[in-house]
Amino acid sequence: MRHRLLGPTGLRVSQMFLGAMTFADADEARRMVDLYEDAGGNVIDTASAYGDSEEVLGDLLKQRRDRFVLATKYTLPRDAADPNSGGSHRKNLTLSLEESLRRLRTDYVDLLWVHTWDEYTPIEETMRALDDAVRAGKVLYVGASNLPAWLVSRANTLAQWRDWSPFAGVQVPYNLLKRDIERELLPMAEALGMSVATYGGLAAGVLSGRYTGPDAARTGGRVDVASLTPRDHEVARTVGEIAGELGVSPSQVAIAWTMARSRAVHPIVGASSARQLRDNLAAADVALPAQAVERLEAVADFDPGYPTDLNAGSQSWLNGDTEVEPPTNR
Repeated sequence: MRHRLLGPTGLRVSQMFLGAMTFADADEARRMVDLYEDAGGNVIDTASAYGDSEEVLGDLLKQRRDRFVLATKYTLPRDAADPNSGGSHRKNLTLSLEESLRRLRTDYVDLLWVHTWDEYTPIEETMRALDDAVRAGKVLYVGASNLPAWLVSRANTLAQWRDWSPFAGVQVPYNLLKRDIERELLPMAEALGMSVATYGGLAAGVLSGRYTGPDAARTGGRVDVASLTPRDHEVARTVGEIAGELGVSPSQVAIAWTMARSRAVHPIVGASSARQLRDNLAAADVALPAQAVERLEAVADFDPGYPTDLNAGSQSWLNGDTEVEPPTNR
């Protein structure tokens, strides 16, 4: 597995991240971590809200903690009866981080994500509190999960002005059926040199082929099969066709497409078993032909809308009759 730098930092991170949200059974989790490490992976992503995941990871990594880039998240409530147990404010950050460190059996985390947008807490407070955690040595880098692009941009501008630790990356959902990040989040991250950790690459199993074809499952998991549209089925069938042509699994095609779309993307691969994880990790070796990418994007059409479409095409309204090449960094 190849490695890249985490955003504008010098931290080396693997091409694919391991999602630990499903970690509950210690033995199966150990098999998955071992498999991921053997494949060259070094980033494990969890969260304070992922049940027993942090506890399980803390036990698994006791003898090899420093070999991994350990990422966790805070913001979601820890106690439904306490209004201050959730949110991105300083109090919740302090208490959530201390709890995470105890569960993970470590004195620092490599990457702390703000788990979601807290509209009630000023971003200035969040960024200053995160920077304090970095300066205290309890956190090395910070990231933003599920925040709008304008807020991430504002946060990093504040960090630049005030010499705080900026967001090094964003964590967002991304797959052929859900391409919303291509409107603003992905272009923003590419322009600012940020890493993009993506989850939901298989669209809850839809792109794995589980719900497509004559033998498709009619129920299961988080998917309401009846809600799947003709477009959903067509995209899943196309993924399956390309997988058959390349001799790989549909899951590998779906995950490989996210990486083909942008070098900034690091898919977070989660699994319920080591067998499933092995298949997903093999996507790192799948090089999709340009024609396959075109077929996938044609069937999974996406309209970025305004203002992106205003700048599409020749832009004669802007440049007159002269053809101007776009900047090399776009």
